[in-house]
Amino acid sequence: MLEEKLENRNIKPTSMRLLVLRQLIESGTAMSLKDLEARFDRADRATLFRTLKTFEEKKLIHGIDDGTGAVKYAICEEGCECQPVDQHVHFHCSACGETYCFTQSKIPSVNIPVGFKASGASMVYKGLCANCS
Repeated sequence: MLEEKLENRNIKPTSMRLLVLRQLIESGTAMSLKDLEARFDRADRATLFRTLKTFEEKKLIHGIDDGTGAVKYAICEEGCECQPVDQHVHFHCSACGETYCFTQSKIPSVNIPVGFKASGASMVYKGLCANCS
C-alpha cells in the first residue's frame, strides 16, 4: 500500500521514504522536520528534509504554516493537486502544539482581483483540540 502510494506520485519507494510516509500517515496530525527527527534518531536531517521536499513537490503531502515558525507536513487527500480549490482548514492546538487537518472543511473561495494569481491558500484556527479542552 505504501509503495503504491509513492509510485502513484512517481516517487521511487526507498526505505527512508517508506518510513517517513508511514510515520506521516500513522501520526494523525501534521509533523514538522523536527518532529520526524525525534522519531528517527539515526536519520540524517538532510535526508529527511529532501524526502519531505520530494513528497511536497510531487503533491503527496502539503506544508502548513500554523504560526509556530516551523512548517508542518500532512498527507494530501487522494486527487489533491495542492491548488487553492483543494485546500482545507487546519487547527492548531495552543496547549499540546498539534496541528490537525480538517479535510471536510474547505477554504472558502475568494474573488481574486484581475491581475492577481493565487498559488495557495491557508486558513488556520487556533484554540484547544478535543484532547486538551
